[in-house]
Order: sequence, then structure tokens, then C-alpha cells
Amino acid sequence: MRERSRGVNRLIVIIILIFISNPALICAGTGDKKEKVQEECSEKGVVVSVSRDATEAGIHVLEKGGNAIDAAVAVGFALSVTYPAAGNIGGGGFMLIRTAEGENTLVDFREKAPAAANQNMYLDSNGEVIKELSRLGHKASGVPGTVAGLYLAYKIYGTLNWDELVAPAIRLAEEGFTVNNEMAESLNGLKKEWGNYPGLKKFARDDRKPLRAGYRLFQPDLAVTLRRIAENGPEGFYAGKTAELIDEEMKRGGGLITIEDLNQYQAVIRDPVEGDYRGYHIISAPPPSSGGTALIEILNMLEEYPLGSYGFMSVRAVQLVIECERRVYLDRSIYLGDPDFVDIPLSQLISKEYARKLVSGITTEAGSSSRLDNPPIRPESEETTHYSITDSEGNSVSTTTTLNGSYGSKVVVKGAGFLLNNEMDDFSVKAGVPNMYGLVGGSANAIEPGKRMLSSMAPTIVTKNDEVYLIVGTPGGSTIITSIVQIILDIIDFGLSPVEAVSTQRYHHQWLPDIVYYESGTFTQILKRDLEEKGYILKKRSPIGDVQLIMVRGEVSCGVSDPRIGGAASAVKEISTRQ
Repeated sequence: MRERSRGVNRLIVIIILIFISNPALICAGTGDKKEKVQEECSEKGVVVSVSRDATEAGIHVLEKGGNAIDAAVAVGFALSVTYPAAGNIGGGGFMLIRTAEGENTLVDFREKAPAAANQNMYLDSNGEVIKELSRLGHKASGVPGTVAGLYLAYKIYGTLNWDELVAPAIRLAEEGFTVNNEMAESLNGLKKEWGNYPGLKKFARDDRKPLRAGYRLFQPDLAVTLRRIAENGPEGFYAGKTAELIDEEMKRGGGLITIEDLNQYQAVIRDPVEGDYRGYHIISAPPPSSGGTALIEILNMLEEYPLGSYGFMSVRAVQLVIECERRVYLDRSIYLGDPDFVDIPLSQLISKEYARKLVSGITTEAGSSSRLDNPPIRPESEETTHYSITDSEGNSVSTTTTLNGSYGSKVVVKGAGFLLNNEMDDFSVKAGVPNMYGLVGGSANAIEPGKRMLSSMAPTIVTKNDEVYLIVGTPGGSTIITSIVQIILDIIDFGLSPVEAVSTQRYHHQWLPDIVYYESGTFTQILKRDLEEKGYILKKRSPIGDVQLIMVRGEVSCGVSDPRIGGAASAVKEISTRQ
């Protein structure tokens, strides 16, 4: 009996040590959150987003017989109602589509600089950056692309009627939706901005008392705007009454967007950027997003090392990820921008040969961003949201949209009920000066009229043997790329399940500042000590990202929503037969 007791005690100690070394096993999420995370699986289709109402809008479309692209349009419009911090029609983004036939397409609906924009528009007479001018207020907004992008995807791949896809969003705006704890707290935080941006009061109670979970938020002006879009397509936004309201708002606040800018905006189709990692094929967003290029570049470097043998969250594995991230973010600042305006040596950046040159300088000690000198190449934002979708036909969609900062520029278009982005801050306002995410840019991303600003968005699809394996993306500004890298490594190299990969804590490095940021609980005391002894500067920060992931296992898709913000995965139960 004594030997048996001793064995039980030994087992208890082992279990405690396992939990201490991996906080994600205790509770999903970070900080004090203890959200229960689970998979939602179906052969008929899955939708994963930050908002349960938006997720259910997508499920509703799939159950009506629509495909994944139809559902993506419905989710995108629903998020403009239910997730105002980032869901939008006043912003932009990227939609990555893989059809059942294996065709890969990227719909680029990134915002553009207005025609009146210029390279020095945020500098004073001494050439110094005017604080916050590119981040807050009317002049911070680029020409929105979301409506044009969703419509372009629909025109190519959609199957239902356009107005059916906008209808769920109209209903949520007219009939209201229930605010949860996280959103109530976020909306209450806008009160301090009411003086400068009175349009934000639309998110407050009539009696101005603090919002509480369970409050029903109605948005009648937004419902009218959405109805114009449902009836007229993009012309319901880029022309007519809505365009006039945007133009009037710009004139009222000294912004630059005009009716002509809106009339001329077009979303475009691009070829995704593609690469391979340990037998898996990576498909992601090309420039003007840096996301896919940087993602593949990092994975190419890490493929040179047997990460799995080093172990999950081992000091060697973590150090290699940090050093590869450091090198890629330097390349991001030098080479990447809008491909319609600058020549990008894309094929070289994502080549295995270039990756081998980059890793040749990595040692077992901390590198230095100030002394980093990548090999020369021959010429050749934190409020965002992501959703992932599969359908019964085998189509997959990975979509990331953004306003850039939380609630964008804080400007609500009067009479139209939606927020405008502050994407102009994603340009290099001045070479060498960091943006709101600390990212430093150069001339490739300088402001020019009609140019799309550089992004970090990285909607991604991973295939194995030409079959979809993962559909993944996240918000997080500069942390988008590193979060998706970690998800891929955790699943492919370290064997974590989708729930474990999405729930486990994250870390991030971006060249400058030369700091390793990490969530609470990411590093054990031993790992933290080892990294600091090697020379790394570590800094704890708020939760990183909000991953929306689908893993496909044969005929079954399983979705997992990140617990950090409290999103939702949902699976299709039955599909109606359309006459």
C-alpha cells in the first residue's frame, strides 16, 4: 500500500510540473480569462469569427445552400454591425479563396490614399511628424475598400442573391444585437473620446449610463446604409447618398476623401504568395500585404532546423523563432509596399536559397537589430478581425479585415452610422519613424496618391497533398505574422491540437524595437532566465492576436475560436435544397 501511495504521489508531482510548464492546459486563453475552448465540427461547413452573431450569419447562409464565399460576404457585413472596433465597411482587407477545384485567389480590397494625399502631409514646417495626425481624425482615413472587395468576391464565386447576403447585417442593425462583457467594456471606453468625436455616442445608452452585458444595441443609420448596399451593390456605397455623406463628413473635419476618390476605388484580384514547409503548402496574402511574404520567409528559415526535436517552448526553439522574425521584419521595412507602385523582389524574398543565407548568421546568443545586415537583394495594424469558413463543396475562405486602430480614426460618418479607418498610419509617414505598432518603414511604403498602404494581414490556407489542412488568420497589427507562424509551428512541428495551438500563449519580435514581447504565462521562469542570460530583452504585454482556425480532417472541418476576445465557431447542421 505504501509503494502504491508513493507511486500516486509521484504521478501527482509529474502532472503538476506539466501544468506549470504549459499554462494553456489549465485554462484556455490568457490573463484571468478561463474560457472553455472546444472544436465545432461538420462535414457540411464551419464558420469561425470573433462574433457569435456574425458566425451565425455565415452559418445561416450555408444552411440556405450558399457556398463559403457567400457566407464570407454575409459574415463581413455582419461584423460591421456586431464588432465595430474592427469589423467594417469603412475599412479594407484581404480575402483568400481556395475553390473545391484547387484554384487559389486573393481579393485585395486594401484601402488607398486619397488623390489629395502627399508624402509630407503629416509633417510640420520643420519636417517633424505631427503627433496623432495620421492616427486620429478625418485626415487619418484612406479610401475604404471592404464593400468593393466583398462584392468582387461575390461576382466571381457567389451563388445566392446579393441582397440575401447583406440581409443578416441589416437585421442585426435594425433589430439590435446583445452586447457581451468584452464589448460593453470596450464601448464604455469610448466615453473619453466623445468630446473630439461625438459620433461615437451612437454606441452609448440614451441615458449615458455605462453599458452592461445583455444590453441590446440598435444602429438605425447603419441599417439604412446597409440597405442601400443591398439594393445597389457597390454603387450603394461609392456613389449616391452614402458617398455624399462621406464627402460631407470629410469636409466637416478637414479630411481628404472626395466623391471622386470613392467613385474611382476598385478592389483587385491578385495571385497569392505560396511556399512550402516540411511537406505542407502555404498559401497567403501577397503585397501590398507583407503578411504572406514574411510568413513564408520565416518558415523557410526555420525549416533549416529540427524544431520538433528541440521541444515545444524550448530555449533553442524560441530563440530561433525570435532570430528569424528579427531578420524578416528588417526585410519588410526595406522591400515591401504596393506592387502597383514599387518593384518588389518577391521571388527572392521567399526563396529557400535566400533563407539559408539569412540563417547563416544565427548563433546561440541574442542577435542585435541595430547591427543586423541582411544579404543584399538584386532589384527585381491592432484592431483587425479575421474569419475562416469551409462549405460542403470543398471551398475554403480565409478573410482578414481592418480599421487599423481600435475603432479606426474614431470618426463616425454622420447619417451613415459607420466608422472610418485610420489606415494612413500604415504608410511610412516619415522614413525611420515607427507607426502605431512600432513598425519602421522606408521609401517603398511612402505616401502617394492612389497607393495602397503596406499591411501585415495574412489570411492563410495550408494544404497537404493538395487537400486543405488549415484555414487560419488573426488580427494584431505587427503581431499577425508571428502569431500565424506560431500556430503553424505548434501544429506541424510540436504536434499540438487546434485547441491547444489557439489557446497557448504567444510571443513576438519585429526587428525594432529590439524587444521580445510576451503574454503573461508564456515563458516559465527557467526559460525567461535562459533567454535573458543570452542577452534578450523581454517585456510582458497584453494578449496577442485572436486566431480563428479551421482544421480539415478528411471530409470533416473543425473550427476553433481564440478565447482571448470571446469569439465563436459554429458548424452547419442541415443544408436546405434550393429550388
